Amino acid sequence: MKTNIDKELLPMKAHYFLFNAGTAPVVPFMPTLAQQLGYSSVVVGTMYMILPIIGMLAKPLFGYIADRYHRHRLLFLSGQVITGIAFFMIMFVPAIDKPLPQVQFHCHAGVSSIRHCSEHGECVENNMELFYGNQTLACDLQCDAEPFMWDIVCEDWLKNQTENCAANRTNPQLNFSTSINMKDIVEEADCLFFMIPQDRGEVAGQSVPLYCPAGKQYFNASCRMDCHDDYLKEQLSESPVINTMSAMAQPQFWFFFGMLIISWMGMAVVVSIGDAICFGILGDRHHLYGKQRLCGSLGWGIFALLAGVLVDHMSNGSANKNYTVVFCMALVIMGFDVLASSKLKVTQTHLSSNILKDVGQMFLSLRCVIFFLWCVAIGFGTALIWNFLFLYLELLDKQYMGCGSSIKTLEGLVMAIQCFGGELPFFFLSGWILKRIGHVNAMSLVLFGFGVRFILYSMLQNPWYILPIELLNGVTFGLFYATMASYASIVAPPGTEATMQSLVGAIFEGVGVSMGSLIGGILFNGDPRTTFEIFGIAAFIIFVVHVSIQMFLQRNGSTDENGKGRVSTGSASASTSSEAAKPKDTPEVRSIKKENDGFSDVDLS
Repeated sequence: MKTNIDKELLPMKAHYFLFNAGTAPVVPFMPTLAQQLGYSSVVVGTMYMILPIIGMLAKPLFGYIADRYHRHRLLFLSGQVITGIAFFMIMFVPAIDKPLPQVQFHCHAGVSSIRHCSEHGECVENNMELFYGNQTLACDLQCDAEPFMWDIVCEDWLKNQTENCAANRTNPQLNFSTSINMKDIVEEADCLFFMIPQDRGEVAGQSVPLYCPAGKQYFNASCRMDCHDDYLKEQLSESPVINTMSAMAQPQFWFFFGMLIISWMGMAVVVSIGDAICFGILGDRHHLYGKQRLCGSLGWGIFALLAGVLVDHMSNGSANKNYTVVFCMALVIMGFDVLASSKLKVTQTHLSSNILKDVGQMFLSLRCVIFFLWCVAIGFGTALIWNFLFLYLELLDKQYMGCGSSIKTLEGLVMAIQCFGGELPFFFLSGWILKRIGHVNAMSLVLFGFGVRFILYSMLQNPWYILPIELLNGVTFGLFYATMASYASIVAPPGTEATMQSLVGAIFEGVGVSMGSLIGGILFNGDPRTTFEIFGIAAFIIFVVHVSIQMFLQRNGSTDENGKGRVSTGSASASTSSEAAKPKDTPEVRSIKKENDGFSDVDLS
């Protein structure tokens, strides 16, 4: 059997592959990068509430411009260039300045040590031993002092050789210097003990033994330690977690957020106009959209996995990951996408005389309104996965996995399974599925899939057990996206295809993902596990409501099982005029005609 390849669709397939391959190394890691830079989950949720609103405004605006002025190609290519450059610039965003490491100075019974506790204790010890070897660092300590501590300093360190030493008993701060050898580190229960030889001390420029007798009160002081070494400061200092108001006062936050806004606008334009171009090329074969879009899943899965492995490799086990490689990958791959997309044939068979009026008719159709609300509900769930799933995995990784866990590799595997095990088969079979069960039943199935997925997330202990759960991404994203894009193409009046795709995408992201990000950020800041439980229960409730409404509408003759309005074609006697008997060009009639025409073909392009 000879396989026919539609060469007209090859540039479209190449675009989906390259665009998703270029965004996959960056987009999924942005929430974790934001947290590493020092921003709280509430700040992350607030940013990802605003970003979809930017997309909501950009998609219809540029979709309208593309349809009205026939500038699909120009806007499409410009969006790709802007996205690649904005992603690359994020690489230069500086982190919030870290404070000096907080340590405890212990001195008793002739033993002196500096203790530092962190959730990455074992990892930090390994990193420092590899980096420093047998190196010794000179460190200054600023400690909170009590009167009895000054007694020990004066009597046992300075041996009462300094005049008026006792007068410092009211001084709340004790400053002294010492040196630590990176080989003299003891790790115990996530705490590091830097052992200090007694002869390595200096107070007020005078060398002293850091000796504390056993018969005196235990010397235990909270200190800030400055070893004048950037790597040690990075390893020992906890990233500051700042709230929204504090973030807004930071110039680096606005640079970071500004690049995210620009990249989000670029992606919004590319996705919406790209889908309109794709449906324009497909014509009546809109059911083949999933087979074009699966190339995007292929690119996303391959390069997301590759990016995760490379980030882990370049980070050398450090708690703070090195993301340099992903930004370089994004810039280069987006450049190839521009070249491939320049070969696309942009067609528009119809031109609407009044685009805004035609699109506005959609809000007068009950089934379209239900469709838009469904997009909002799916946006809520998608926001939690896009913006907080990896943060949840990293929390589980810190709780249950030991040092050296490859969390970025796991995150890459998560995205690979989402694509290869979930999206690819469902995109490939989406035309057949929609033909067999209809759009309405597909919408209900997506809601049910979200409920199952979130409940399973809430039960996770070992983060690696998430991998089989990610097969559900085929339902919650692959089937969802094919249903959303196909349904929007069906109901779009002629000449408004780009505007309609943009509008639906804007409702999904600008309303659903936006509000889901805000609510998810607030809940996630309290209890991440409970957040997934709440979203899972809500998904099941909406599933029941959606099924009930559709059954009611079908029972009352408003729609059929595909969500299409029932149009009577009664006998000629029912009307004295052939024009009166002819169905009007309503969204319901268009959907019947387009869907029947589209599914009558058996094209496997």
